[in-house]
Amino acid sequence: MKALEKRVLDYVRDARLISPGDRVGVAVSGGADSVALLQILHGARQKLGVKLLVVHFDHCLRGAESDADAEFVARLARGCGLPFVLDRQDVAAAAKRNKWNLEDAARRLRYAFFERLVRDGQADRIAVAHTADDQAETVLAHLIRGTGPTGLGGIYPAAASVVRPLLAIRRQELRDYLEEYGQSWREDSTNQDVRRVRARIRTRLVPLLEREFSPRVVERLNELARLSREEQDFWNALTEERFRTSVRRAGDGLSIRTNDLLAPMTTAAAPQVPKPNDRQPFAARALTERLIRRVYQELRGTRQGLTAGHVEQVIRLASASDSGHFVEMPGGVVTEKSFGELKFMVQSARSAKGGANRERQVQHDYAYPVELPARGCMTVSVPELNCRFRLKVIDWTDGERETRYGRLALDAALLRMPLILRNWRPGDAYRPLGRRQIHKLKHLFAEGRIALRERTGWPILESAGRVVWARGIAPACDFCAGESTAAGVVIEEERLQAAG
Repeated sequence: MKALEKRVLDYVRDARLISPGDRVGVAVSGGADSVALLQILHGARQKLGVKLLVVHFDHCLRGAESDADAEFVARLARGCGLPFVLDRQDVAAAAKRNKWNLEDAARRLRYAFFERLVRDGQADRIAVAHTADDQAETVLAHLIRGTGPTGLGGIYPAAASVVRPLLAIRRQELRDYLEEYGQSWREDSTNQDVRRVRARIRTRLVPLLEREFSPRVVERLNELARLSREEQDFWNALTEERFRTSVRRAGDGLSIRTNDLLAPMTTAAAPQVPKPNDRQPFAARALTERLIRRVYQELRGTRQGLTAGHVEQVIRLASASDSGHFVEMPGGVVTEKSFGELKFMVQSARSAKGGANRERQVQHDYAYPVELPARGCMTVSVPELNCRFRLKVIDWTDGERETRYGRLALDAALLRMPLILRNWRPGDAYRPLGRRQIHKLKHLFAEGRIALRERTGWPILESAGRVVWARGIAPACDFCAGESTAAGVVIEEERLQAAG
């Protein structure tokens, strides 16, 4: 076994990229790197204890040249006695249809092909031919574009079912290896298209850095990526632990206490929540940012589109904004501050296009007349809230005053027509039992820690134009059942049953 083959084999084993018994699809484009990968894995298949198949994705971008690539790879597979799987997709058409750039479209469709092979049981792993040079170019591309520690990790040796056995090998080593064996390969003409950033990094920037600064720049960029990945593994584990213990489900969204978000490194025994104008310690800040990204990913399934600016907005919302304020993020995700919590939710498509604020303030308008019986009960269904209200008229004996109804009943004799069950409206106010003054419902909602989004459609009972009752709040003092009450009115609420 040649030294290069042994290095690849050792790397595969050390990184545990492939396990004995795996069916490995070798992604071969026809270029030197992927042809060398096939040659090396084919020679090592018995030592690894794996079965191989050759897979090729035709992007349909270069006409006859693409067809020739596919035929070349098919001949390689036949020469090795391996099964061959081909997929063709019109990448240019998909890019235009979905408004992706060409490189992004190619990658999406190619990796979707790999996923189908694994999902359909044709392969357990897909081996691709990224090299140390690809790693260095990726790190440089991320730096040029702008990146954080995650981007410095570059290409991972394994991601889901995709593995990269050549990530520690230089591109030139693979060409020398193939030439020694007399094995030909195909050259992709688009690799030399310097209109593409990646091609300019490969053909201009890396040679300049090697020539003018350090001949070992590729090696050092690879080491930087490795160290960054190790640190990222630590932060990922810590973020997952904090996500598990601090974030909870809240209806269709997620919720986290602002203290837990802003002081994620703090224990309950030593709380140190930063004040609004304080700068978080570096470690706490780093974990706060990762928690926000993790929550976003949980809601959307991806972090794509979320920038450092969006994360900063959420931090400012948590640390300096009042309850009821919110920020909008890509993908229709809205984060709202509700007293001591941040609530993350995905709005409708209309909200995602900029109508979130308007939609959140639209009332569920309804108004239902109430005809109280002399005794017994009547029911008012409110489909806008998916619930019904049962108004019970009961004899108000001395015993009733000591029951579970207590002092929360209305005096039927004091209620005047028209009696209407309707939604809360800005400006509604009354004097609840136990208060000395009239208070606006908006103020009472804030006292009761009722979030802004939960107030939409909040039910109240109006008697001859006066508010006498509101859900969850003591009834109006002037209408409460008392010593002289003969018949009390008790209001109960229950959910409507879903249709079968």
